[in-house]
Amino acid sequence: MTIPSPPSGEPLIGARQQTWAILLVLFLINLLNFFDRTIPAVVLEPIRKEFGLEDTILGLLGTSFTLIYALAGIPLGRLADRYQRTKILAGGVMVWSLMTGASGLAWSFMSFFVIRMAVGVGEASCAPAANSMIGDLYPSHKRARAMGVFMLGLPLGILLCYAVVGAIAQKYGWRMPFFVAAVPGFAVAVIAYFLLEPVRGSQEESRGNDKPKIDSKLNISLPKINNPIRKILSIPTIWWIIASGATVNFASYAMNTFLATMLIRYHSISIAEAGILASLVLGVTGLIGLTAGGWIADRLHANPAFPRGRLMLAAISMLVAAPLLYFGLSQPKGALTLLTGFLFVGWMLFFVYYVAVYPALQDVIEPQLRATAMAVYFFFQYVLGAAFGTVVTGALSDYFARQAMQAANAGAMTEAFRASGLNASMSVVIPIAILLTGLALWGAARAFVGDAMTAAKLATDTASR
Repeated sequence: MTIPSPPSGEPLIGARQQTWAILLVLFLINLLNFFDRTIPAVVLEPIRKEFGLEDTILGLLGTSFTLIYALAGIPLGRLADRYQRTKILAGGVMVWSLMTGASGLAWSFMSFFVIRMAVGVGEASCAPAANSMIGDLYPSHKRARAMGVFMLGLPLGILLCYAVVGAIAQKYGWRMPFFVAAVPGFAVAVIAYFLLEPVRGSQEESRGNDKPKIDSKLNISLPKINNPIRKILSIPTIWWIIASGATVNFASYAMNTFLATMLIRYHSISIAEAGILASLVLGVTGLIGLTAGGWIADRLHANPAFPRGRLMLAAISMLVAAPLLYFGLSQPKGALTLLTGFLFVGWMLFFVYYVAVYPALQDVIEPQLRATAMAVYFFFQYVLGAAFGTVVTGALSDYFARQAMQAANAGAMTEAFRASGLNASMSVVIPIAILLTGLALWGAARAFVGDAMTAAKLATDTASR
């Protein structure tokens, strides 16, 4: 919120308190982002039954959402690099909250499909603007922890969604959670509108400059850059990070979309029970992974002996997570304790990705291109990863279900065959995608040091003009 200043021009509260207040609002925006985005995954099974859908169609819903999200992110990222980011965020939150409420009014699958596309346009405003603001609030050696606080919105949003939405849907039907979720978004949109704007590039002047510069007005003082997207894509580290983003999102969207449905079908538990178990695996893990991972990543980055430390941490975490996720997803029916244990540790390591890779991406990009760079990264991440993660998982689920039906010499598809198909699909898709993520991050770590030195020199030259 806007903080008035006394006649002397000094703020009523310190810059650090202002910084934490802004970071808290960004965290709340991210929490609502993932809460609203996850609701369809929790109620996917009743939606499938009401509209008579196959898993491939359900996967296409996620694919279309992510494609719209990716396409809208590029122009919104450019806007965030040229105009006031707080206003862009406020508008985005208001749009996606309105459309989240409208999702509960859908009268057919096609109407639900179109409304969810509009949610994707609103949510596309969040990541480019918020990540750019964090880069201007915190110096490089503190960004992983700050990014960890912001990204806590991901697991907490998912945790709350699975813990609350399942119970609401079981009692009041699948439409009610959409109405409930829209209300807090309106309040946060108003708060975001009155946030103070960090000064662009203020944290690049020197490593010891921890004091953020915050202004209530638009502050575009950096020179315009020609061909910004071409310049971003000329950086080798960016291509490796883009590859890792595509594979990590492939796994993430497959897991977030189908885990609760797989638990209901294959392990024969209720929607409320599936919501609680999924909230542990997809939510609580993030609280640990992001908090501990952010602290470790910053400690490694601060040590001159480990200039690649953040990315190496992420790479090793993914390579260890892949087999753990395989063992968890391939557990037999009813083995919920082993399933939960393997998935909990594997998905906790998965969350290290965000606090290690997002700050590293900012380290190889000059300040006036950060929102655009995040938008470009998200474009490829969603178009190549998330857009295919759900539809491929759904299509493989239908394929394996038909195989199971043929193996049993059955004349009709049953829920048991569908359950077996989805379980087999997830056991293949998710571990392989996470393994490829680790390999891509290993490549990013090798290219990082030279690209980071180039970006630091460009930022210093710009600040000295």
